[in-house]
Amino acid sequence: MNEVLLRSLTPSVLGILVRRGADFAAAEDAVQDALVEAVRVWPAEPPRDPKGWLVTVAWRRFLDATRADAARRRREDLVDEEPAPGPVPAADDTLQLYFLCAHPSLTPSSAVALTLRAVGGLTTRQIAQAYLVPEATMAQRISRAKRTVSGVRFDRPGNVATVLRVLYLVFNEGYSGDVDLAAESIRLTRQLAATIDHPEVAGLLALMLLHHARRATRTAPDGSLVPLAEQDRGRWDTESIAEGVEILQAALARDRLGEFQAQAAIAALHADAPTAEETDWVQIVEWYDELARLTDSPVVRLNRAVAVGEADGPRAGLAALAALDDSLPRHAAVAAYLHERDGDLATAARLYAEAAHKAPNLAERDYLTRRAARLNARRAR
Repeated sequence: MNEVLLRSLTPSVLGILVRRGADFAAAEDAVQDALVEAVRVWPAEPPRDPKGWLVTVAWRRFLDATRADAARRRREDLVDEEPAPGPVPAADDTLQLYFLCAHPSLTPSSAVALTLRAVGGLTTRQIAQAYLVPEATMAQRISRAKRTVSGVRFDRPGNVATVLRVLYLVFNEGYSGDVDLAAESIRLTRQLAATIDHPEVAGLLALMLLHHARRATRTAPDGSLVPLAEQDRGRWDTESIAEGVEILQAALARDRLGEFQAQAAIAALHADAPTAEETDWVQIVEWYDELARLTDSPVVRLNRAVAVGEADGPRAGLAALAALDDSLPRHAAVAAYLHERDGDLATAARLYAEAAHKAPNLAERDYLTRRAARLNARRAR
């Protein structure tokens, strides 16, 4: 079963159902039912036209649910519009769905969560991790969003800022998670940049390209993580870096700084350094200051502490870290790194082990566990 294929087809199928008259919540339920049926049927009987198959099954599921609903009479005419099995128009509805999910009736946070779940295909747990909230809290938020838009006609699309936030979070999950959504996020952001002249859209596209350029070097052949300082810079995608820098420079020249442009500037400074030792950490700290001013994000301040530690020494980094809540995700990992650089191997090893216990994925946990073991071995000599 090709999970990536199913995920890639989901937005288009969902868009077709919405255009044919299904309200969003009912359409999503029908598409999810069709996906379950595909998992059951396709291994033995793969369809010639996967998209057409999903549309047909999802539409039938929607009609079945509609007939059982109190609004059956009002929707009876939809039966005649059931699409026949076979080829389906190849129109790409994904970006449109991102805007539709960012509906004015939803708060921005609820719109983002709903879109990530319904269109991005992320699990509730993955979304909760991105938002730094418990999974149960995120499940309630998504359920409320579905109830809010149930029965709403999507004739008032949402705003660009919310769509950018969704694209950014989907890219991050695709970049570091179990499902490869990064390339799809770049494709959609390119589409958006081609239709909307906005420096933050350009900033997000530049940020994605600069991060994606390093992707091939982020993991070793055995799947283990390779930190930025140890990556083979000769394998970075120089064309993507050049394109990202060019897009960023044009956006910054408009003097309408936003958080995605600031993040892209940090990524560009890393990409511009021939070696890790030649990284301009002083400028990176300055950009983190700008980013903290724009977002007031504790995660930004956590990353800033690392940059301060590189620019002014590990003790300066630890001083910056001391002002932050130690319950922040990856706080222990940052503290471990700074203590290691300061020569306190015992504290660093303990904190690496603590960070490994809290790691959100297996690759990160294994990396932190190895760091702790390496320091303990050094201490035992």
